[in-house]
Amino acid sequence: MPRRQTSTYGFARTSKLLETRIRQAGETRGFAVTRLLTHWDEIVGEDLAAMARPVDVKYGRQGFGATLTVLTTGALAQMVEMQKDKMRDRVNAVYGYNAISRVRVTQTAPTGFAEGQVDFSRPKPKAPVPPDPMVSQQARAVSQDVGDEGLRNALETLAKNVLGKRKQ
Repeated sequence: MPRRQTSTYGFARTSKLLETRIRQAGETRGFAVTRLLTHWDEIVGEDLAAMARPVDVKYGRQGFGATLTVLTTGALAQMVEMQKDKMRDRVNAVYGYNAISRVRVTQTAPTGFAEGQVDFSRPKPKAPVPPDPMVSQQARAVSQDVGDEGLRNALETLAKNVLGKRKQ
């Protein structure tokens, strides 16, 4: 039987090489599901992920369920505190059952100890691109025959968006 040739020529994906190390590091912190660490933004949402990061999961003697500890800055702690139930529900959806029964919020400054050196700042929004004058002129020509001013403005905006996308 002829030997099958691979198309990777001996190379392996980086994710495969690091998978066991990431899993071991996550398990030392109590994260049985490392997806919670790697996909935190998708799990809790971008707004909440910008305010808090998961630190560890502790399984205590207080009954069923674990405690998820999240790290945030002092200024954002109250906002994170108000959204603990939402965070717990989303994390439990990843686990597939009610693994997390409590969420504990811990505060720190953005710099300091190793746990506190997490970047909580959001990326700066991109500057809006000025509209092309030719596109604006074409959009105005499309909507000029409409009598209602509100409808004309909405149609002009729609035309600018459609014509601008085609140009890109």
